[in-house]
Amino acid sequence: MRVAALISGGKDSCYNMMQCVAAGHQIVALANLKPAKNKVGSDELDSYMYQTVGHQAIELFAEAMALPLYRQTIRGTSVETGRMYTRCEGDEVEDLYELLKYIKEKEEIDGISVGAILSDYQRVRVENVCKRLDLQPLAYLWRRNQEELLKEMISSDIQAMIIKVAALGLEPDKHLGKTLDQVQFDLSELSKKYDVNVCGEGGEYETFTLDCPLFKKKIVVDSSEVVLHSPDAFAPVAYLRFLELHLEEKQLTSPDKHFAINCSCEMECNEDHISAIAEENNQDEIPPPIWTSLHPPFLQYCKKLECSEKSPNGYQWINCITASFLSSESENVVRAASEAFSSLQAIINAKGLELKDIILVYMCVKNMEDFSAINSSYVKMFSLCLPTRVCVEALLPDGLLFSVDCLAHKSNTMIGEVLPNSKEVMHVQSVSHWAPASIGPYSQAIRVGEVLYIAGQIALVPCTMKLVDGGIWTEASLSLRHTLKILNAMSQATTLCHVLLAHCYVTSTKYIPAALATWQKNLRTHKKEEDHETYSNTSETSGILVIVVVPRLPRDSAIEWHVIAVVDEPLQRRHFILEKKTKNCVIECQAVESISAFCASISIALRWMSSSISLPDLNQALQDLVTVFLQAMARLSGVKGMLPLCFRTFYKKDSINITALHTGLQALLKEQMDAVPALVLVPVTDLPKREIIHVACWLSA
Repeated sequence: MRVAALISGGKDSCYNMMQCVAAGHQIVALANLKPAKNKVGSDELDSYMYQTVGHQAIELFAEAMALPLYRQTIRGTSVETGRMYTRCEGDEVEDLYELLKYIKEKEEIDGISVGAILSDYQRVRVENVCKRLDLQPLAYLWRRNQEELLKEMISSDIQAMIIKVAALGLEPDKHLGKTLDQVQFDLSELSKKYDVNVCGEGGEYETFTLDCPLFKKKIVVDSSEVVLHSPDAFAPVAYLRFLELHLEEKQLTSPDKHFAINCSCEMECNEDHISAIAEENNQDEIPPPIWTSLHPPFLQYCKKLECSEKSPNGYQWINCITASFLSSESENVVRAASEAFSSLQAIINAKGLELKDIILVYMCVKNMEDFSAINSSYVKMFSLCLPTRVCVEALLPDGLLFSVDCLAHKSNTMIGEVLPNSKEVMHVQSVSHWAPASIGPYSQAIRVGEVLYIAGQIALVPCTMKLVDGGIWTEASLSLRHTLKILNAMSQATTLCHVLLAHCYVTSTKYIPAALATWQKNLRTHKKEEDHETYSNTSETSGILVIVVVPRLPRDSAIEWHVIAVVDEPLQRRHFILEKKTKNCVIECQAVESISAFCASISIALRWMSSSISLPDLNQALQDLVTVFLQAMARLSGVKGMLPLCFRTFYKKDSINITALHTGLQALLKEQMDAVPALVLVPVTDLPKREIIHVACWLSA
């Protein structure tokens, strides 16, 4: 891509340019926001967005790189300071928009280099501007470990000096004018003592780059003066004002050198731990059961399945929105999808909700080839506060394009108090080394109260957005690593031990052992070190994992992870297992409840042990399944208002009569439950351990 780099003169914007070059992009222009000359104290503006200290030397910075420099005066101020940004006249973000718009017209750029490391405030606003201009933000430093990143910068021959200090332990006389390698030890010590961000992400210090491998010439500071901005006795704020500078020629040993990237996408995969688990999960030699009834197949998908009741805490599951079509031509697919999403909006509105209240969308498509056309309609419906999303191909009946069900939330009052259920959305669109960018109409994660809803994750290499090579083991590990990074970004101490319900979709039965082994290995790795003995039995502290085999996944990936986690204390959860055996089947039920977050998950696997299934046998099995589910419900803590929201039923298509399954479950749930959950039926290719049905239920107060 042809890229313009947002620069302040500091180390971060400079090193991100190096990463862009290493990734094969071409830096064609530099962009800088400068303070107005007539403003008092214009060396250092009170800006939420821009570093202005050292702006006098930016012209030399550009000359050192031999690149055109485009500058815009900062006329606006920080007006719109919320988590999300929408266009706001008079805001300093609009100055950035005007600058990048002009550069795009002049230089025909495709992307923007951004040196953001941790500030969501800056990232969200740059991404907003880039989206309006159809530019791709490139933020390769995003959420990197700051100590590792600082070491990388120093070892990559970046010569940057401290030009501003504003933190306890950083002294103007001692640290101003020193280079990164000279203050590295002090920064490390201050991080241990006072939790200082070693890269200055908390505003502790700012830098100016004098030289780096991208420079054709180096900058030399001849004279400067210290300006005391705030004479605080404990943490004085001071900066250097450059008085005289010049450029010097430098020897370029390898002008075409590509700079090494310490890419967190790269990984090793160890298959040594598969053997025991693989043996345990092999399908036994008994052939799968075959439906023996002469009843005709269910040809019309369940279009009128009821939505769940609204929980006291404001949750509701909106059930099965479907799209039917006559041909797979693109215009027919788009038209059918548009009609289905219009129906979804009508249902949402009828229930007193808005589209922005949807936090999680499940989409099952008949053919993944149609997803692009479906998505073109989907993106028109959602603009701000995009929900998280999971998409898989399923064995839907002919003529059915896709089905959608979703979880919505509108804050409510519960048990006499207003719970802290504000919604936090993570929608990172910048390409980085952190995790895959959200380049589609979905968010990586949404947090409501203490519950984290994570979008389905596949094994895309973040910096290229291409599927990783290496097969199922590499894909399983990398995609789960993405899930963990997103969990950690939403809540720093969160690990797999905090997951309450996980779905793992794979495209072959032979991938099930790899999925299970990867999950269990990560559980062991991420248990709390200080509670090693307590957490030694991870099955007692972790949530439920449901593995299903589907025909196809996005980007032709082999595996996709989707989790719902809770920021709680896993040891304070309630976890139990129920089992019922008959002559034909085994029903195993697991339940995990987070008492503090007022939610729970229940999983029920029905394994068929004989070679055929009759209608009476299936009806009895469904009766037993619902009975076990009710027993599990009764053993929950009894939190007032806890409702089962979704009864997601995966079934092995060739082994089940869909009519009997649908009518049987629907009748049993209505007959035996006061609050009936949304019944969602998902036909899949296979399930583990001779399962023909696997139910995953999400409950919330």
